[in-house]
Amino acid sequence: MKFLDEAKVFIQSGDGGAGAVSFRREKYIEMGGPDGGDGGRGGSVYAECVDGLNTLIDFRYQQHLKAKKGMHGMGKNRTGASSDDIIVKVPAGTQIFEEDGETMIADFTKVGQRMLLLKGGDGGLGNSHYKTSTNQSPRKSTPGWPGEEKWVWLRLKLLSEAGLAGLPNAGKSTFLSKVSHAKPKIADYPFTTLKPQLGVAYIDGREFVLADIPGLIEGASEGHGLGDKFLKHIERCGVLLHLVDATSDDVVRDYKIIRNELKQYNPALAKKPEILALSKCDALTDDVTADKKKALKKSAKKTIHAISSHSGLGMQDVLREMMKYVEELRSSTMNADSMSD
Repeated sequence: MKFLDEAKVFIQSGDGGAGAVSFRREKYIEMGGPDGGDGGRGGSVYAECVDGLNTLIDFRYQQHLKAKKGMHGMGKNRTGASSDDIIVKVPAGTQIFEEDGETMIADFTKVGQRMLLLKGGDGGLGNSHYKTSTNQSPRKSTPGWPGEEKWVWLRLKLLSEAGLAGLPNAGKSTFLSKVSHAKPKIADYPFTTLKPQLGVAYIDGREFVLADIPGLIEGASEGHGLGDKFLKHIERCGVLLHLVDATSDDVVRDYKIIRNELKQYNPALAKKPEILALSKCDALTDDVTADKKKALKKSAKKTIHAISSHSGLGMQDVLREMMKYVEELRSSTMNADSMSD
């Protein structure tokens, strides 16, 4: 399935049905009064967060969503049928914006959330409503109220509990493939990953959702490379595993490039819990690995893990530390939900 994280969609609610002009016509009743029924309500447009979706690809092929008009009223005071509402089904993590792309309408983070986007037009009144003591046979009715229409932006931010950050070819996809059942494309050249990948990582009988974000480069926050399209997916992660390629000539420079891009894109990203690891350490001698860990620790001022996705070196320790942060995030989320209830 192709991944699409942004779509522009036209939505339109249905017009209300027209009220009817009708008079009672029965045998032996010469002067039957007005009996025109009201029109039915037009269909409304709702957005709903559903399970089983992880992309907005459907909206590439269906960009216009229009509800139907309500049925007109009929004689014998029969009200026209209301039209069915239409549901814009989106995956968890979707945000809906007005056409300006800045005014947020909805932020769907949980399956089952639902919001009215456009209300269907009310039905018009039949002539039975206009009968008075001086006008026993009104021929007046009203048309249905018009529906509403507008363009909206749908933007998907992956809902992962942890994320992988690093320069292209830092070993993120290989890491994800080893700790989960995800099967990302892996090769020894930059930008192998062209779309975010989600996997479920397992450790000590527990699990958490892990996202592999396509590699960032210097200037990504300003639109260079691929990173500016995917930095937003890191915003919802509770903890970041920052992988630095141990075979790089300058691991400190590589580390600072990513940290700067995160800060430039959104200062809050730079404040997220970060686990720092040197990847591909199986390709180096122990002495070289130790020297690079020392240099990186001096710059980052935090513990440096030495790992290898191929040999399994240090993988369990990193996963356990990530799990610790994920459980803290889950606990704080549950407390916030209980307070809101």
